[in-house]
Amino acid sequence: MRVTFGSASDLATSLLLSTGMPEPAARRTAWALVAADSWGRGSHGLLRLPYYLARLTDGGANPRAALTAVSDRTSTLSLDGDNGLGHWQVWEAAERAATRAGSSGLAAVAVGNSGHCGALGLYVLPLVAEGLVGMVFSHGPAVIPPWGGTSPVTSTSPLAMGFPVQPQPAIVDLACSAVARGKIAQAANAGTELPEGWALDSDGRPTTDPARALQGMLAPMGGAKGFALALAVEALTAGMIGPRLSTSVADPLDPGATGDPQSIAHLVIAIDPAAFDIDGRAGARMQELADSVERAGGRLPGSGHPLPHDLTDDSELTLPDHIGDQIRQAAADRGITTPPGWGR
Repeated sequence: MRVTFGSASDLATSLLLSTGMPEPAARRTAWALVAADSWGRGSHGLLRLPYYLARLTDGGANPRAALTAVSDRTSTLSLDGDNGLGHWQVWEAAERAATRAGSSGLAAVAVGNSGHCGALGLYVLPLVAEGLVGMVFSHGPAVIPPWGGTSPVTSTSPLAMGFPVQPQPAIVDLACSAVARGKIAQAANAGTELPEGWALDSDGRPTTDPARALQGMLAPMGGAKGFALALAVEALTAGMIGPRLSTSVADPLDPGATGDPQSIAHLVIAIDPAAFDIDGRAGARMQELADSVERAGGRLPGSGHPLPHDLTDDSELTLPDHIGDQIRQAAADRGITTPPGWGR
């Protein structure tokens, strides 16, 4: 199904507004979902919208959440997310981190008691736009077992980093699992098998069945090293910020848990390269590093992602038909008319 960026954003915004979300939060969340699809990250795109709507309706997420400061120091800020969706909350955290880093050189903003926030790479954009290096960490339901273990301990432990180089920022965005869990959901939705090595069933045995994988666990990337990195991200988010470790976080893809708050944590760190530059050439060195990747025949991470100014209302993207049909049905159930440009 072909849709325009504008029509998809407008329809997602209308659906979120129907749950009681204020317009700024609804529009930022909708933008993050459609932008993820535009980046080819369908696992964190509109596929997730029906799940979010169910959680917002059933009490698993608070549509009227507000961000409240818990601790506020010169270069650090900790916010309570009031069980809201994480997309708009992490974006606001990134904007606040950018402002603070501009004066102090380094800033960290935490959001606890929040919800899933989608594709982490999106949230380095407010930072690299100001010439800052950005880092974002998050967590979710436990799906990765310790290396050699049979019970999940950490989430996929996603992390993102952004570096301000030209012509586009370098954006590293990855999960510590062999694959993002949303790709398992994509395969389950599409009825396709998984590649070997991606997932384990609930007994810790390798599986290519996405339904068994959703009830089971994900393999860490790189074996024991992947789990060690996942544990570090867990400590920075669930451990340091809270209020829950991943072993106590509700699964946002579980239709039986739509009324259960997730209460997860996110951390945004902003760094002004000038604060650490010993010879005034930090920008030139980072650019040289980026250029060396292409000279070596490689591709800079994030180089294929359209940036916000590239994503106009007329930009087109392709959705799997079954995802488009699910969203169209959700709109019909709420008396919302699909806008022009939806389903070309």
